[in-house]
Amino acid sequence: MPKQKSGEPGGVGVSRRSFLVGAGTVGIVSAVDAADVTAQSRADPPGTADRRGSVAVMLRFNGKEHRLRVDPRTTLLDCLRETVALTGTKKGCDHGQCGACTVHVNGRRVNSCLSLAVMHDGESITTIEGLGTPEALHPMQAAFVACDGYQCGYCTSGQIMSAVALLKEPCGPDDADVKELMSGNICRCGAYQNIVTAIQQVRRTV
Repeated sequence: MPKQKSGEPGGVGVSRRSFLVGAGTVGIVSAVDAADVTAQSRADPPGTADRRGSVAVMLRFNGKEHRLRVDPRTTLLDCLRETVALTGTKKGCDHGQCGACTVHVNGRRVNSCLSLAVMHDGESITTIEGLGTPEALHPMQAAFVACDGYQCGYCTSGQIMSAVALLKEPCGPDDADVKELMSGNICRCGAYQNIVTAIQQVRRTV
């Protein structure tokens, strides 16, 4: 009885060509499966990719608690504007030189562009949105309106926050004294005299 050749129908042998093709296919499939498993093991769980390396903080903005996860490099200014959407605080120079980003932290004025959000865990932060409302302006806000203490308005929130803080700080009675304590706030429009007039008006009533 003649022997059947390898690879023929009903044959029990395997040709070299078919063996190599089969082995190569298995190898490719195994490699792809392994790559998929590795990629899945490295991937973040759903919804957590944007929180890698973040830090949990509790910040009290204008009397309301916000429990957040932030990048430890996030400035207080960026946290206010981009995470909590309190955009009244402006980003000017982003180097602590113009005062447009001034807020109050535990009652003291701070350049929020120079301060990291994680530094203020548990602290009370007041922004321009927390001073008054259109229906009930803070006296300093009302004085800025009455004395025309702004032009383009970009620096105004920082000017007002510094001015309100000044009311509780040691300051002489003269305009020059006010100018000295407000020197960290720049008005590119040059409305300085009206700003000083507004501050002095409020100082006479408190």
